[in-house]
Amino acid sequence: MSNDNNSDKKTPKVIGIGGIFFFSDDLNETKEWYTKNLGIEINDWGSSSFDSRNINRPDEINSLQWSPFKKGDDYFSPSQKDFMINYRVQNIDGLLEKFRANGVKVLDEIQTYEYGKFLHIMDDQGNKIELWEPVNS
Repeated sequence: MSNDNNSDKKTPKVIGIGGIFFFSDDLNETKEWYTKNLGIEINDWGSSSFDSRNINRPDEINSLQWSPFKKGDDYFSPSQKDFMINYRVQNIDGLLEKFRANGVKVLDEIQTYEYGKFLHIMDDQGNKIELWEPVNS
């Protein structure tokens, strides 16, 4: 059985973690604590980016965003959870079709930006999930 990378790239699926987001009661204090104690550099957008290389395509650089949010921020809505995970995906359009066929709660339409496509869904446990198809995938 051959492993055809082109057909695999078309399979709608998660291919990595794109971000970890969580609530904080005191956003500035949280950022200061993580910078002081763990050396996490916070950028102008209030997050940190961790870059890595794709083991199957070493020229490809992947990025994971880490970001605290002010407790109660609407970005996590309608979830009542204190965290949200962003998954890197391939074929986000195929995933949307799959979600509709499987009755998954889709919260918005696919949004396209210069750095990729995004879609938000809810899992069966009430967790909001952000899906991101980077432009280089």
